[in-house]
Amino acid sequence: MLTKETVQDALQQVMDPELKLDIVTLGLVYKVEVDSEGNVSILMTLTTMACPYGPALLDEIREKVMALRASTVDVQVTFDPPWKPPEEVLAHLGL
Repeated sequence: MLTKETVQDALQQVMDPELKLDIVTLGLVYKVEVDSEGNVSILMTLTTMACPYGPALLDEIREKVMALRASTVDVQVTFDPPWKPPEEVLAHLGL
C-alpha cells in the first residue's frame, strides 16, 4: 500500500553523490503527501541552487516513487527556507 512512510522509505534510497548520505537524512525533504488516488507530492530542496546533480536527483526520486505504483509524482523544489544540514549530518561530515 502506498503511504507517506513507504514513500519516505523509498526516498531514503536516493543518495547525494557528493555527501554519500540519503536525501531524507540530509534534511532535503520538507514534506511528503499521498492522496487517496495514489498521487504523491514532494516538497524538497537541494544543497545549493546550482546543484549540478539536481536534475538527475529529481529523476531518480520520480523513478523510485513510481516504482511504488504511485499514480503521479509531483516534486517541487524550493529554496525557502534555505537548506541547513541537521546537527547529526554535520557531525557525520566532521563539521
